[in-house]
Amino acid sequence: MINSSEPMAKRKDMSEPAQAAGKSPQQITALARGLELLRCFGNGAEYLGNAELAERTGIPRPTVSRITATLTQLGYLLYIADLERYRLGPGVMDLGYRYLASEGVSTLARPFMQELAEATDCMIALGAPEATHITYIQCCQGSGPLILRMQTGSRVPIGLSAMGRALLAGMTPAQRAPYLEAVQRDNPSDWPAIEDSLEAAYAEYATYGFCTSQAEWSRDISGVGVPLYIEAEQRMLAFNCGGAAQRLTQQVLTDNLGPRLKALVEQVEALLTGQGMMPSQSHSGQGGSS
Repeated sequence: MINSSEPMAKRKDMSEPAQAAGKSPQQITALARGLELLRCFGNGAEYLGNAELAERTGIPRPTVSRITATLTQLGYLLYIADLERYRLGPGVMDLGYRYLASEGVSTLARPFMQELAEATDCMIALGAPEATHITYIQCCQGSGPLILRMQTGSRVPIGLSAMGRALLAGMTPAQRAPYLEAVQRDNPSDWPAIEDSLEAAYAEYATYGFCTSQAEWSRDISGVGVPLYIEAEQRMLAFNCGGAAQRLTQQVLTDNLGPRLKALVEQVEALLTGQGMMPSQSHSGQGGSS
């Protein structure tokens, strides 16, 4: 061991809680109709006009026009003048990401992380940047004898760890600048070597889509990292697959674990955009091949 949607309710049913809460049935009906219009978008219907929305929902067109105008003002719809149609606006995406935030990306990612941990006998972690370090917000362990045992809340250096390098590599120069300034300020004597290693990490990321760290921030630990960018929050996280340096050679990291971790992040990204599926609960037949 190494320590280091439910269907929309009928209107007659919706009026009862409205009256109990001191709200008029008309207010609840307007809300229900607005949500019904929003549900019309998607599944091949990216752009819709008032006439199409009225036909799809059975809501009178003048009412549809008033609701779409309100939804546009609030940012839940965007009006495309050239098409004379609407599309979903950033307000809808914001609500979606607020839901994901309440669930937590770590909660959504955990099944994928545990699956990879069991398949590789490695530790899979998800981390968030904090000044000069990455803080683990989720950890999943394999079951082998040489598993890296670190817990949620553990911190690793952003400039020397695989996940820290991956996070920086996934950022724009402007986004990474404050982190690099903090690292340089806290490590003035080591900064030239750290800067050189980061330049190599950026090149590695450009080639493979991941970054590695071979017994650098700890002589006992090696790993590979891949960033995850959450667009609506303009927030960058990073995943790591790590373990004993004696077992995880550079070839294993580059040829095996890196591509597998990259595939995991792609699965999580697909799930966040509503295009993915949760992994099977069965891990049988998948041996640890690090």
